[in-house]
Amino acid sequence: MNIDRRGRLTVTLCRDLPDFVDLAPEWNALHRRCPTATPFQSHAWLHSWWLSYGTAGRLRVVLVRRDGRLIGAAPLMLVHRPMPLLVPMGGAISDYFDILVDGEDVPAAVTALERGLHRAAAHTVVDLREVRPDASAHLLFEAWSGARSSRADSTCMELPAEPIDALIGRMTGSRAQRARAKLRRVDALGIECRPAPVHGVAGAIGSLLRLHEMQWLGRGVNPEHLRPRFCAHLVRSARRMVRDGEASVREFVLDGEVVAADVSFRSARLTGGYLYGADPRLRETKVDVSSMLLREIAREAEGLDRGVLSLLRGSEQYKSHWGPVPVVNRRLMLARSSLEPLLRLREAQVNVRERAADTVKSRLPAAREWRGRLSELPAAGAALIGRS
Repeated sequence: MNIDRRGRLTVTLCRDLPDFVDLAPEWNALHRRCPTATPFQSHAWLHSWWLSYGTAGRLRVVLVRRDGRLIGAAPLMLVHRPMPLLVPMGGAISDYFDILVDGEDVPAAVTALERGLHRAAAHTVVDLREVRPDASAHLLFEAWSGARSSRADSTCMELPAEPIDALIGRMTGSRAQRARAKLRRVDALGIECRPAPVHGVAGAIGSLLRLHEMQWLGRGVNPEHLRPRFCAHLVRSARRMVRDGEASVREFVLDGEVVAADVSFRSARLTGGYLYGADPRLRETKVDVSSMLLREIAREAEGLDRGVLSLLRGSEQYKSHWGPVPVVNRRLMLARSSLEPLLRLREAQVNVRERAADTVKSRLPAAREWRGRLSELPAAGAALIGRS
């Protein structure tokens, strides 16, 4: 507890799901007042994620109030492997992490959150992944009184929050011509974009995931995207976020059939396309799906105050066609001074894992070649048996 001229500050730790559920109205208000908040810090996203992925007894949400008004929050959870850690709620399926701070009371909120997190991390390392360069979590990192470490994390691709014509205008002449031709092709075929209302979200998400599986068939789909818990989470969160104007779920219809679907999220200064699925047969009609989707997401992002249109994590080739700016997230690790050896151990674990991942990437082409050869063996054997 602390008292200054603006009122009394209190710091508490939320550890029970029913208490977190009850936070929804004031959490939503704080989310709107936080200038750096992303859609992945919304109450709808975090609550739904916990229902699908959370473990009872592991919730650790640091809360700061001034005279009862919520002005700061750090949504975290406790894990025990590979060591005791406090990590972000939202897990690997969330593209960004940040703390929430009231834009009109930032210094006090950050100072109080640092104090509360210092108590909550009495025996653990705090490992914050996917922190955007302009995130409020960097203020917490600078205020931290113990051991700390910062390193690069995932790369995200970003464009200005502008309509599609302005984005095309940023391209070179020949590339801009091709982009316009791709969109004219979509219009000439008569593909209709149909936003899903709240009551239609479940059906549209079902279409999205079905098409997503078809789209990635034989090409290494993310297995999490095919699991029932992910579907349940996406439907629950999207329903609330569509209702609150924080998400859009769209179906793209050709001749009465849904041939593509996507979901995008938005906050005060960031709009991002999260996931999509497309019928592979669209390639036969020469439809550029990424251009079709980006046009709709750009319409949402248009007019954001100093906003960005994020293509989220990954530097896939199709994203580079639009000339986006690569933005590298950070991984921030914090610990009490007495736990610095534990933090350095965590750094060593991360280094080993990253080196292993780099080795896999460097050998992936060879691995794919061998996988292709092995997949041909049954067919070759069957042919041989037939001939004999």
